[in-house]
Amino acid sequence: MLCWMPCILACSRTLFAVAGVAAVLAAPLAAADGAQPVRPNIVYIVADDLGWKDVGFQGATDIRTPNLDKLAGAGARLQQFYVQPMCTPTRAALMTGRYPFRYGLQTIVIPGPAGYGLDTSEFLMPQCLQEAGYATAIIGKWHLGHADPKYWPKQRGFDYQYGAMIGELDYYTHSDAGVLDWFRDNKPVVEEGYTTQLLGSDAVRYVEGQSAGKPFYLYLAFNAPHTPYQAPKEYVDRYAGIADPTRRTYAGMVNCLDDEVGKVVAALERKGLRDNTLIVFHSDNGGTTNAMFAGQMTDLSKTKLPCDNGPLRDGKGTLYEGGCKVPAFANWPGRIKPQAVDGMIHAVDMYPTLAALAGAQTAKCKPLDGVDVWSSIATGASSPRSEIVYNVEPFRGAVRNGDWKAVWRAVIPSTIELYNLASDPYEKSDVAAANPERVAALQARINALGREQAKPLALQYVAGVGLKHARPLMGSIDGSGPVLVGQDGPSITDEGVGDHETAPAH
Repeated sequence: MLCWMPCILACSRTLFAVAGVAAVLAAPLAAADGAQPVRPNIVYIVADDLGWKDVGFQGATDIRTPNLDKLAGAGARLQQFYVQPMCTPTRAALMTGRYPFRYGLQTIVIPGPAGYGLDTSEFLMPQCLQEAGYATAIIGKWHLGHADPKYWPKQRGFDYQYGAMIGELDYYTHSDAGVLDWFRDNKPVVEEGYTTQLLGSDAVRYVEGQSAGKPFYLYLAFNAPHTPYQAPKEYVDRYAGIADPTRRTYAGMVNCLDDEVGKVVAALERKGLRDNTLIVFHSDNGGTTNAMFAGQMTDLSKTKLPCDNGPLRDGKGTLYEGGCKVPAFANWPGRIKPQAVDGMIHAVDMYPTLAALAGAQTAKCKPLDGVDVWSSIATGASSPRSEIVYNVEPFRGAVRNGDWKAVWRAVIPSTIELYNLASDPYEKSDVAAANPERVAALQARINALGREQAKPLALQYVAGVGLKHARPLMGSIDGSGPVLVGQDGPSITDEGVGDHETAPAH
């Protein structure tokens, strides 16, 4: 019987080792000596309009992203990471942990001339982490309110700010329509340089200024590869083998972003901070496949758009998978198991997940839509999430429950589509007609959410602009322009309109 003892002891050691690894991965806050819990530094990187298949770890063969690929390969590749279909809504979801239909940011983005922003009564992630003792910084694109400083990031919990308030800007002049959109700590900055490289360099400087004694949260939000499609010549030249000129420039933009990420990681390593830094990466929405959603600075209606969403259906601005499912990963050495994670995760989940890792309290938040998905990210455990709300607007909505997804366009003539994403991940077969009960249940859910939604601020803004009383755009046969009348002319309530007309002579 004693001959079995070595085997039993060996098996026991193996089981304890496995259990120990699982415990480390699933409970990253535990400290070995039972003293102060370990709280990670957080580097949260967001790309802008990046296609699903435009990075190597998602299958790109013509664009090189070695730094992102290395991080993804050594971390959790989040295969079902969802965001909102456009920029402002996704960034709002990240900052609040709540779906943007709850506070009016569910429709399009905040236009440059608009004065509204993210409701100041929302308690944002940087405020939450700041209260927990984190240093907080945003380097890059904000796009959650620019016309009034009360919406700016320095007023919303960020200790340090550098970059653009709106987001669609020339990569070299850092402006839109002649208006500078480049700030450091609320003050305009006039400087030379390509935005992606400027943001990367500033992030490196920020990391170099940190210490192990105080955790930090760096929100690094690149505006690349959003339009306008611009890249340094050296990067475009790297892709001479790509025939399409727009795709060639786009590839250079993505490659440059990748290089800057690599420099930030190298800075973390030099400072001895890498092992205790969680790096998260994803796009803010799917790649642009329709010129209507490509931005306003350049007319791209006759341009072949360069984004590649692979087999996913459609892209930015739509409620299909190509618009809302994005390339994503999380990397924390020794704390996240390297693997593909297939559980559903939404951008709103990152707030409660990061808050829990940071030991931060969310009591000041309004009711969160997000859930803590750390065990899914760290170990690949089943996601606690069973539903994805793609968006809810007065004219459309989409919800996924389990494997079933409904896309409902409520405008007349209304349409309802149903897909089983387990058997049909690319949404090729609408099975609504064969599943009326599932359709009815998902429509009821969308309707229920619709009753909770705030009025879309973008629609109110557009209606206000479009219906504003101004001089009519009146044509004329001879090209001389409209006939102007004096202020003493008949009002719109007078029945004598036209009385000033001179009768033709007889």
